[in-house]
Amino acid sequence: MLYVAKEVSVNGSRKPGEPVLSRSQVWKGLELKAGNALPFVAAMSKCEVVELTENGLIRDIEIRGQAARERITFYPGKKVVFLRLSGPVDGLITNEILEGKDGDMRLRFSFALQLVDADSGSPQEQEFGMMMEQDYAAAVDSTLSAIRQAVNSGKL
Repeated sequence: MLYVAKEVSVNGSRKPGEPVLSRSQVWKGLELKAGNALPFVAAMSKCEVVELTENGLIRDIEIRGQAARERITFYPGKKVVFLRLSGPVDGLITNEILEGKDGDMRLRFSFALQLVDADSGSPQEQEFGMMMEQDYAAAVDSTLSAIRQAVNSGKL
């Protein structure tokens, strides 16, 4: 099992001219990302909602040419949890909106993933880990960027 977490300040890292984001806007952005992650995750080439559930959805995705299915659970205003149901990688991804000690709003993405057909510590798992760390760590920054674009365009 590979673990990666990245946490950033939502508004402390913004560039000049970018809007200050509210918690509500970040939450709505995470909901948009769950339904269509293509503008948010560069490595994803397919994202199709196949079922709406009481507190989330199920979607089919394709990342780096690999198909998978995910169950997504919403914890309104707080976090979104992605559970892999099928595909070459098992695991859990969490996107959380947090408050820092100084009141600064933060966004943390946590990943606990494993290759289904690779031994723990194998070269295959190590290679996957390096790729995963790059892709998923970049997803935090690209998510905030996409949310800001949606705010600027009036979609949020």
